[in-house]
Amino acid sequence: MKSDFYTAIAQIAAERGIPREAVISSVEHALKTVYKKMAGTDEEVQVELDSQAGNIRIYVTKRVVEEVEDEEQEITVQEARKTHPEAVVGDIVRFDRTPKNFGRIAAQTAKQVVLQRIRDYERDSVYAEYIDRVGEVLNGIVQRADPRAVIVELGKAEAVMPAREQVPTERYRLGQRIKVYLVEVNKDARGPQLIVSRTHANLIKRLFELEVPEIYSGAVEIMAIAREPGLRSKVAVAARQEKVDPVGSCVGVRGVRIQNIVNELYGEKIDVIEWSSDVPTFISNALSPAKPISVALNEEEKIARVIVPTEQMSLAIGKDGQNARLAYKLTGWRIDIKDPESLRGQDDDILRQARAALASAPDDMMSQGRQPRLVRADGTINVREREFGPLAPELINMSVDVEVINGILNVYYNRDLRARFVFETGQQLSLSEDEGLPISSSNEPGAGRT
Repeated sequence: MKSDFYTAIAQIAAERGIPREAVISSVEHALKTVYKKMAGTDEEVQVELDSQAGNIRIYVTKRVVEEVEDEEQEITVQEARKTHPEAVVGDIVRFDRTPKNFGRIAAQTAKQVVLQRIRDYERDSVYAEYIDRVGEVLNGIVQRADPRAVIVELGKAEAVMPAREQVPTERYRLGQRIKVYLVEVNKDARGPQLIVSRTHANLIKRLFELEVPEIYSGAVEIMAIAREPGLRSKVAVAARQEKVDPVGSCVGVRGVRIQNIVNELYGEKIDVIEWSSDVPTFISNALSPAKPISVALNEEEKIARVIVPTEQMSLAIGKDGQNARLAYKLTGWRIDIKDPESLRGQDDDILRQARAALASAPDDMMSQGRQPRLVRADGTINVREREFGPLAPELINMSVDVEVINGILNVYYNRDLRARFVFETGQQLSLSEDEGLPISSSNEPGAGRT
């Protein structure tokens, strides 16, 4: 075999990104197999590749002995000295056995074995690279999509996203770039199998770590996540450093951080709430945007009986029970939501707590503090049968808090003041606390409508 065979080996190694020594080792092993098959022998065979000349030589090695017991492994002193005059008992001598017809057939056979060895090496390399990345978020490109599985290219490897790991509301397209969560890496006869997910709760966690520096640094910790993929998630966070606002850190200025995560999840709504070691407080926070009046715990059955204002029952329960269901997943407590009207005629501790809470709360919204409102598709909110807006586009379909102080309606999102209106006329005011000047008249867009 000529030098072009050795050149081909070097080329294969370079193209596949495999160390040349590994390819050469595979070639040597293949040629040993080919020679033994051609010669019908089980002799000890050595293969030498001359990198300069590009030649390949086949040698058979034997031990020098006084009397031969194994002809394939041993040779007498007399026979050995015919080609190795200085041979003595105990020496290992070798003989050039390169067949004259070892060329094309041997090369073709060797090529097949080499390619198989290369595939094995690549599989091992992929497994070694990705087994330590389980639990990470990876960037991928959709290669194929059908109801059974989505094939995602990750660079050096392809991953499978089974139907169970796909978000029902998402549609995957050829060439689409997506972030996926690496769930597991399994060894298989056909190569390592990488399983990725878009539904895993830890996808939310990793996206927050990528987007929120305070979480990555440990200043803020994600304590719990409840998720209904494609629809809504709740994330409970806690501060691990003083003077750090955990919710504000996750939401970002004007909601930029949380919006980036929502965009990556194709519009899945995310509620970030503050975790608390006090269970009633945690449950109350988990039911956001509703604001419970009281929370009483049945420790034995692990049931929380929650009283919310009548007008907030739909907020607390959520569409198809989603808000209450996510709160249960987040806290681990079964939640029984009631309003004061449904408890009329009862006389238990829960009712007494609700009555006491209602008795201490002013009837007029003007002095009730912040109340939740849902921003409608047109960007407006309804407060006491008046409409105000439009608010910023990123607030559409989000829950905001409203509060009336001295005739001014303040609108908050995640504790940030986002808009101000004159309550009686609907005029929108500047966010500047110093000026408070109207920026639209009552007959312009943004005016309140009775």
